[in-house]
Parts: sequence; structure tokens; C-alpha cells
Amino acid sequence: MSSILNLPVVRFLDTLAIVAKEGKHLAYSWNGLFAQGIDAQWVQQLEMHPDRAEQLEAYVSRFGRMQDTTADKLLPRWLLALAERPGSQIETLNLSERLGVLTSTEKWLEARNLRNRLVYEYITNPASFAEDLLLAKDYSVMLIETFNRIRQDALTRMAHKPESLPEALPILIPVFFES
Repeated sequence: MSSILNLPVVRFLDTLAIVAKEGKHLAYSWNGLFAQGIDAQWVQQLEMHPDRAEQLEAYVSRFGRMQDTTADKLLPRWLLALAERPGSQIETLNLSERLGVLTSTEKWLEARNLRNRLVYEYITNPASFAEDLLLAKDYSVMLIETFNRIRQDALTRMAHKPESLPEALPILIPVFFES
């Protein structure tokens, strides 16, 4: 009977573990992709470098997946575990910002629009696509930081033990390259 009473907490913890894995995969792709000099020329040359195109596809997919899972599942389940009532996605994002795990609903929505551009406007304009990739680089940091704040909230507000939670994700450190 107690597991039924704790179902929101169990679902939250299960989803936190899933997002942790997604974050590790995103960080791996982020580190590999952005160690290269991303610009319009790099984008234009993707046809000649299928390995880069595959790396790009993996990154874009992982960026979108972590963002979707966090907004659609993790944040609502975190709120339910706190005995809060999630509403529409915008209401959930706003409440998450007020409770301190999301730095900016506006930035989150910008990242969501960016994800849609990366997926649906794939390389129609190499210069703008390269700019969008560099924006995604920064928004990936926001995703990782959001996961870490939710995890920290589980430790402090919810009093979970560190061993019951996935590890914090390492903060993404920009890689500098010579042009």
C-alpha cells in the first residue's frame, strides 16, 4: 500500500534517472560536436563528411529528447512529488521557475523553438543553421543545469539520500578551437 501512496515520488525518481542518461548522452555529443569550428562553411561541407552529419544528427536528437522529457515528464512529475499541481506546459514551466529549478520560462521556450528549427528547417540556410547550432550549444548547458537543480531539490526539499538519486551531470565547459 505504501508504494501506491508514493507513486508520484517513484515516477519522479524513475524519470530523473532517465533524464540523467539523456543528459550524459547529450554531453557526449555536445563535447564532440562543439570541439569543431561550427560555422556556415562547416554546415555546407556536411555532405562531404557523413561522419560529421551523423554526429550532428545525434546531437540534435539528444538535445530535443532531453528537452522534451524534462518539460513533458520530469517537471510535472517533480511537481506531483512535491504535492503541487502541474497544469499546462507553460503553467508547469512558470511554477518550476518560481520554485527555483528553471532559470527562465522565456529561455526554455526559446530553446524549444530552436529545437523545432534544428529539426524541421534542417540546413536550408547554412549560415542561420550554424547560428542556431551555436545557440543550442548554450541551451544545452541550460538543460544540464536544470537537471542538476531538480536533483538538488530532491536532496534538499524532498530529503532524498544522494545514493537514491542519479549523479549530478557535469557542467558543459565550452571548448575553444583555433580558426
